[in-house]
Amino acid sequence: MAPPLEISIPTTSLVTQTDKNSKPYTLYNITIRLPLRSFVVQKRYSEFAALHTALTSLVPPPPPEPLPAKSWFRSTVSSPELTEQRRAGLERYLRAVAERPDRRWRDTPAWRAFLNLPSTSGASVSGVSVDGRVPAIGLRDANLAAACDPATWTDLHREMREELRAAQAALERRERVGGGGNSSALEMVEAGTQAKKALIKAGNLLAPLEEGLRVMKEAGRLGGGEFTRRRDVLEAARREKGLLDQLAANLARKSRAGGVAGGGGRDQDSASESDRAKLLMPQRPAGRQLGRPLAETEETRERDNSGMVQLNDDKMKEQDADLKVLGDIVHRQLELASQMERHIEEDNERLDHLNQQVDSHGRKLAVANRRAKNL
Repeated sequence: MAPPLEISIPTTSLVTQTDKNSKPYTLYNITIRLPLRSFVVQKRYSEFAALHTALTSLVPPPPPEPLPAKSWFRSTVSSPELTEQRRAGLERYLRAVAERPDRRWRDTPAWRAFLNLPSTSGASVSGVSVDGRVPAIGLRDANLAAACDPATWTDLHREMREELRAAQAALERRERVGGGGNSSALEMVEAGTQAKKALIKAGNLLAPLEEGLRVMKEAGRLGGGEFTRRRDVLEAARREKGLLDQLAANLARKSRAGGVAGGGGRDQDSASESDRAKLLMPQRPAGRQLGRPLAETEETRERDNSGMVQLNDDKMKEQDADLKVLGDIVHRQLELASQMERHIEEDNERLDHLNQQVDSHGRKLAVANRRAKNL
């Protein structure tokens, strides 16, 4: 049996319309975590009310958790307390439907369409495409809402990295196709279009990831080290995207020049080789990296391979000696702790004996007082 959905509403968004006749309203950012990815669905309170009405009409008993009541005198736009209260109530409502053993409510088309979940029939429910795959986050506000959560931030970053890899593969395919004389121009156009689409999607994810990282840092959801790590990988992705954009522009410019000049640009081809090598193998970022080669020092600069092996052996012997010293210190500390424990046990025994003697003398003194009173 498939595990239940992990549903939460961590944040809300206030939408202000440019039209003067339209009133601002609150969107509830529903974060849905699946085994392979996470995504965010934004819904208004009126859509929750429509879902509740549909579930009540489709299934005889109402959902196990009541829907938060509508407020006629206050608005979530002007009342943060009401917004937080309603957010918590709506989260309990969704979790009650998603986590109860009774599946009747979550097996309805209304529930799956509300959360943009795939349908078993593969059809379209209420205008939502449910063709067996989880829809990607399409709106920038939804991307930003997902990026403000540490877990979904990682999912968005992974999606952006996949788009960058797809763009790089498409550019490499375009370069291979354009290298031969009998290659198809249609394949070059398709590869270039795929690379451009992937780069646009990656660019649309970069800004929400940066903004979400800033929001999580200000809210205290990330520690200093984790914030630095995520900032470094994001900067590396931005640099890689810039290199891929430059490579795509160079390939397009070369294609146009080749079509006009008819292949008379040997200098341009030789000049683009270095650019291609640099762009297809991005440089290492300057931030914190795992597995990065260490810089040369005065101790290693003059050594050959055998000297480096000998230096490594010497360093390992020094570390073993330091580890032995540390082990001796820990052993002495353990012995001291054991002696202290024995002394404490002996002191406790002495105190118990002293308490017994005090009790005995107290009883004797009470008998003596009674005898003195009788006299």
